Amino acid sequence: MTRKAYLAGLEMESIDNITLNFSDQNIFLLNISLGIIMFGVSLKLTPDDFKMVLANPLGTFVGVLSQFVVLPILTFIIIWILEPRPSFALGMMMVAACPGGNISNFFSALAKGNIALSVSLTAISSVLAIFMTPINLAFWAGMYEPTSQLLTDISLDYWGVFETIVIILGIPLILGMTFRHKFPKLSEKLHPYMHYGSILTFAAIVILAFTANIDIFLNYIYLVVFLVFVHNAVALLSGYQLGKLFKLNEPDRRSLAIETGIQNSGLGLVLIFAFFDGLGGMAIVAAWWGIWHIVAGMSVSYFWNYRVSTVTAK
Repeated sequence: MTRKAYLAGLEMESIDNITLNFSDQNIFLLNISLGIIMFGVSLKLTPDDFKMVLANPLGTFVGVLSQFVVLPILTFIIIWILEPRPSFALGMMMVAACPGGNISNFFSALAKGNIALSVSLTAISSVLAIFMTPINLAFWAGMYEPTSQLLTDISLDYWGVFETIVIILGIPLILGMTFRHKFPKLSEKLHPYMHYGSILTFAAIVILAFTANIDIFLNYIYLVVFLVFVHNAVALLSGYQLGKLFKLNEPDRRSLAIETGIQNSGLGLVLIFAFFDGLGGMAIVAAWWGIWHIVAGMSVSYFWNYRVSTVTAK
């Protein structure tokens, strides 16, 4: 073995042992930020959005299937084929176990998708994530020996994960919907600011994580760029193709693609810092996904928007 190969091997090995520096104050701010984002999203939600399950049961069913069943399975297959470092693999599983991201509704509207379906899936996936995120993470990580060993070493507190998700997603969801019910006009005025502000807030969260650990990110980010690109592309494509398989219309397919490809990696970061001590490989995957899915979501949405505009013009 050459010295270069030996040093590369040490570098790859070390990422599974590196933990990112993130103070208790920063973790608290991260939790508060995600709670505010979820509150802002829920200002647009009403009980009628949950009734969409009855109005469009097939689209809702396919969306839930895509997010919580198909994506984790495909993630496991990608990991099995590419064999990334265990901490990278666990980061990919964490992202796949999270619900749809808070900016998915914005991208769905931009892509000329089914906004009602997108909003209802955001609401439903946020509720289901309370149970499904820890279940999916435990199941799929346990199925892959390297990540199973990491979980054993860390001794993950699944009840703690459940409580954290309830606090970050469940409570703000209920508070936001209650606020909308009590103050509908004020909610309508606040929502646009919080809706677009959520993108800036999430970007600030990721930047905060990056700047606190800039040396580690610069040393290892190149190792996850390809992984995240493939993972995100598979997520977007699988959501669209699953909608096609179930013979859903074009707007529904677009929304399904976006709901599956725009994952709440901010929630993933919170869980990683809270329960995995900021495990380097996991955090880098979740943080880079948070940046990349905005780029990918914007690109795909503008492409679909342009296609609709072109067809309409003709």
